[in-house]
Amino acid sequence: MDAYDSYRQSQEHSSIFNAFGEPRDYWVRSTRDRPNRIYPSKPIVGFLRGKTQLNGGWGQKADAAAQLHNAGYIIVDSDDGPVTPPERYEHLIGDADRIRLCARNYYVEPARESGAAEVTIRAGDLGHDMGLLDRHPAICSALGSEKFQELANVPAPSHTVPNPSSSTVFTYQLTSAEGHQSMTLVPTTAMPAATNLILYGPPGTGKTYATAWEAVRLCRGDVAAEPLRDDREALMAEYRRLSGEGRIEFVTFHQSMAYEDFVEGRQPMTGSDDDEEAASVGFRLETVPGIFRRIAKRAETGLDKTATANRITIEGRRVYKMSVGSSAGDQELFEEAIEGGYTLLSWEDIDWSDPKYENAEEILKTCEAQGKIEGPVTLQSGQVSITDTFRNRLKTGDIIVVSKGNRLVRAIGEVTGRYEYHPRPEGNYGHRRAVRWLWHDSAGVPVTEIYDGPFTMRSIYSLRKERLNIPALERYMNSAIKEADADAEREAFVLIIDEINRANISKVFGELITLLEPDKRLGQPNALKVHLPYSGDEFGVPANLHIIGTMNTADRSIALLDTALRRRFTFRELMPDVGELRRALEVRKLDAENLDGIDLCKLLYTLNERIEYLFDREHQIGHAYFTGCSTRADVEDVMRHKVIPLLAEYFYEDWSKVAAVLGDGDGTNGAHFLESKSLSAPTGFADDELGGDKRRWSVKDSFDFSDFAV
Repeated sequence: MDAYDSYRQSQEHSSIFNAFGEPRDYWVRSTRDRPNRIYPSKPIVGFLRGKTQLNGGWGQKADAAAQLHNAGYIIVDSDDGPVTPPERYEHLIGDADRIRLCARNYYVEPARESGAAEVTIRAGDLGHDMGLLDRHPAICSALGSEKFQELANVPAPSHTVPNPSSSTVFTYQLTSAEGHQSMTLVPTTAMPAATNLILYGPPGTGKTYATAWEAVRLCRGDVAAEPLRDDREALMAEYRRLSGEGRIEFVTFHQSMAYEDFVEGRQPMTGSDDDEEAASVGFRLETVPGIFRRIAKRAETGLDKTATANRITIEGRRVYKMSVGSSAGDQELFEEAIEGGYTLLSWEDIDWSDPKYENAEEILKTCEAQGKIEGPVTLQSGQVSITDTFRNRLKTGDIIVVSKGNRLVRAIGEVTGRYEYHPRPEGNYGHRRAVRWLWHDSAGVPVTEIYDGPFTMRSIYSLRKERLNIPALERYMNSAIKEADADAEREAFVLIIDEINRANISKVFGELITLLEPDKRLGQPNALKVHLPYSGDEFGVPANLHIIGTMNTADRSIALLDTALRRRFTFRELMPDVGELRRALEVRKLDAENLDGIDLCKLLYTLNERIEYLFDREHQIGHAYFTGCSTRADVEDVMRHKVIPLLAEYFYEDWSKVAAVLGDGDGTNGAHFLESKSLSAPTGFADDELGGDKRRWSVKDSFDFSDFAV
């Protein structure tokens, strides 16, 4: 509130406060003597949370009024009159807890700060302040409780009689400020550091497979993931499950990768997305989020690991897609619905409250008699079928997914009330159902996050469960659980970037490279946000989003990697490992030191020793090339089609060096893999005109592994 006063006087902190515009609906009463008695709720909470996009109502636990209410602050209207909180929201604290918090915030703490030796609270005064008229017994009970003594750090009070009464006065002796529990809006707990890891090494060292293990370990935890370490089939099954839930994403960088692909960019779209509007001619440019922004948004919905008791599922419920206004307009209508805790439907401006309208035939008859929509009316007409769905088929407890056009979702809620009719002066959107909003984002997220394909333009219809991504949908539904605890440990999300060194890192990450640092993540002490260039949205990287990259050092040296990236990532080297080769074959009941008479460990070690001597250690042959071998024929196939072509690439087609690595000398006597014969000078060339011995190299039809025999 002091910051808001400074903003009013000097425009300090204007980057946050200006984003909320003029205050409108919900205000909070100050606990101290300040220039203003009341302050707008959204800017206050936005400043405390570092957010510029925030809902001001009660619908979700993370909404501004709900947060302030639950922290023991009094929500008022623009005339400083207490606003009664809706009873239907279970995430709002009850009267007893609220009485204790308000008494502490508005009476005990101000007195303690002023150095007073005692403070008195009259039950009637506190009830008047909070708008709790005729609740004096509950107020007296809360003020006299041991819970309040512990909360406010005060001894047992003295009180006047009669008790309980509006005239009852409680007197508390105050201790010093040292050691007392201060007022907080957002509790803080330790948050584990984000992982920024790059696995690097020569090709075939199992880097990509290692990313699967690291991703599963981060998502499941060390204890749950450990049994999967040596069980490739089970590990990959778990990896695919987590990928299906949207908690793991995989992308491969390449030379053409750009910021617009990775973070966000503009793409041409044809037609119109708005409900009940004709498709437009030509195309328009729309901002489309890239894979990094999509998974970052998804990570913000990650569930608190400790909040399992009250999680909402879709079991026993139907899920409906619904439109509230259009994507191109009606933003105020959408905000009204969110803040008011209900959803709205347009169509005929007729009151359908009469029980007879439980029958769709009665809706049809009334539409024929009183309806203003032109044309013949049948049971399949929108004004009949959609009204019937909204009034009758949509049940209390069902879930509605509010669309923004056909490609975005901007809210998810649970229906909590029956049909109501509230006529509006303009004559539209008078049909209403009470809703507990579970998640909302005015910018929206892609429909594909929760559903297999785009929505249609119908105002409301049931979604097919087999096309829903149920884990992702339930994650959004439960994202508000303990959302006020911004530092609580949330479920992990992992972005795997294969071949991270093949793209221009500065070009792909842009300004977001700074946000990758663990202490710059959302919820951390030095959290940063940036405004994205295309959408203009404020964006930060959640602390529960981990990034794992792979880098082939044979393709590009780590020394050439972007300095900014090197500084923000931890690097772990993966080199050829005969121990890993042994373990991989042992799982399949095979012996790496005697596979059809071939000692694979000796073969791998010998080849790499020669490569390091002739070239360098970054171009060795990885053990993963041989982990799938079961027979001598498999080993020969790997050598012929993978190892020898790779060596030819390394040594730039200098086959004499390839032969040296393979132990074939000049390719004549005793050749194992390559053979050669001397080339005589063609007609017109003197034998010594080009100098030196010229040889024709070829790969043998059958390989000799005698040097590596058991």
